[in-house]
Amino acid sequence: MSERASVSREDEQDEQPVETGAESVAKALENAGVEHLFGVQGGAIMPVYDALYEHENITNITMAHEQGAAHAADAYGIVTGKPGVCLATSGPGATNLITGIADANMDSDPLLALTGQVPTNFVGNDAFQETDTIGITQPITKNNIFAENPDTVGDDIGTAWALANTGRQGPTLVDLPKDVTQGETDSQPGAPQTPDTYDPPERADDVAVQAAAETLANAERPTILAGGGVIKAEASDELRQFAREYEIPVVTTMPGTGSFPETDPLSLGIAGMHGTGYGNLAVSNCDVLLGIGTRFDDRLTGDVETFAPDAELVHVDIDPAEISKNIEADYPLVGDAAAVIEQLYETMPRPPNSDEWVEQCETWKEEYPLDYEMPEDEPLKPQYIVERFDDVTPEDTIVAAGVGQHQMWAWQYWTWTQPRTWVTSHGLGTMGYAVPAAIGAKIAAPDQEVVAFDGDGSFLMTAQGLSVAVRENLDLTIVVLNNEAVGMVRQWQDGFYEGRRMASEYPWIPEFDKLAEAFGAQGLRVEEYENVEDTIAEAREYDGPSVIDAIIDPGENVYPMVPSGGDNAQFALNEQHLEDI
Repeated sequence: MSERASVSREDEQDEQPVETGAESVAKALENAGVEHLFGVQGGAIMPVYDALYEHENITNITMAHEQGAAHAADAYGIVTGKPGVCLATSGPGATNLITGIADANMDSDPLLALTGQVPTNFVGNDAFQETDTIGITQPITKNNIFAENPDTVGDDIGTAWALANTGRQGPTLVDLPKDVTQGETDSQPGAPQTPDTYDPPERADDVAVQAAAETLANAERPTILAGGGVIKAEASDELRQFAREYEIPVVTTMPGTGSFPETDPLSLGIAGMHGTGYGNLAVSNCDVLLGIGTRFDDRLTGDVETFAPDAELVHVDIDPAEISKNIEADYPLVGDAAAVIEQLYETMPRPPNSDEWVEQCETWKEEYPLDYEMPEDEPLKPQYIVERFDDVTPEDTIVAAGVGQHQMWAWQYWTWTQPRTWVTSHGLGTMGYAVPAAIGAKIAAPDQEVVAFDGDGSFLMTAQGLSVAVRENLDLTIVVLNNEAVGMVRQWQDGFYEGRRMASEYPWIPEFDKLAEAFGAQGLRVEEYENVEDTIAEAREYDGPSVIDAIIDPGENVYPMVPSGGDNAQFALNEQHLEDI
């Protein structure tokens, strides 16, 4: 088609009148700039899909399972910063989205879910494939809407998209009864906009900022804790400028990974249960902690009574409900992270006198490095595989991960330098996240390399997503760190349940390289150190999805480790340390 013909057709599409509620839905998605959808067809959502047939600028990715659709859309939102969109039919289609919606809600990821519903006059009658989608999703969405009228359904979509994208991001849902989407209308939906009553704060109170800045300037042991809110607010540049100007060490949470480059001398890596020893020591010994965009969850804090015990807390968050929810804030700064960091930057009267503190942090980095042993008589270590991938891939490579030991090894042993490159399930801890997330990430950023680290247990939950990666010819690599167990459960059983390995090990497991080949992907297998680099090269050179079945040491554990509810300053570096705590 010529460029002129293409433009003409687009103009005709723009001018085409809306005739049904479903067409209004499609038009509203177009108005929002939506380019990709992730979904599974079905009876109640079919009118929407039918309307999308004429919208060639919106590409649908048909997923293998609705949970995968939600995770793919979630990852799309993480990488782009704008809501990913997933679709499902009523009943089981909608309920299969629940895990992904709950995951996005815990991590404040922008997501719009569209669910089909039985006709309005059937609602409440236990009709075929009916479920109370609004009632089920109300606790796990930022907002949900039951569409009631073909004339307003398009604006319902616009409202939901805008709410998912504005302020503290999160998932929204619109439930679409079939009579509403099939109903007649000539009402054209407008551009997405939030309700007039929704007014999230941008700048923090100037008096509070002044007091916080004075406290930071007077600190002798200041530390910044950068959370996921830094990345959500596109505030990584402001964070880097502020930390470097005032020479304040930076620790990141798991969702905040990449907001501050780990190659910077001021970086202390990651904090929490499996954070670096030096990062946890910095948080535990600082006298002023500047927490930005973090909700201070239990996997970060351990025992709240021992978390940053000597520190005055400056807490920056766009959601006032997070202030003092878990850790009492001495200086609450409610506002957008980028705007508030800029306020602090401009208000700081002087840099803190923290040279000795920075030197102490450097000493801790030397004393407690992330490290692992590679005895010749033991199987392949997973950390080595992560490091070798990190060595050969570009800095902007996107890393997806499921949940478990493999997730922690990927988090610990990758060198993070850029935001929106770490795509995983944080708060909900959803196994099976990696494969659909890698798909969503690759669709979102086709020019960036995508590597997914998964565990054998996690991979078995959503391996059917390989069919989508093959069908869409997505050039990505999935590395299954295979220890024939649900490894993190096994580690906890060994550490806290006297080694009773109940339901955590697999007596039999598929050969994942052959399974990949059955799906049409490239399947590879590696068991020896001498083959790791060649296997990685082969996977990366392949034009399409590759799966590496990496047979790793089944006894390898994740360290450092702070026992659940423990003191972050009392971290274990090995099994003996764990027994002594």
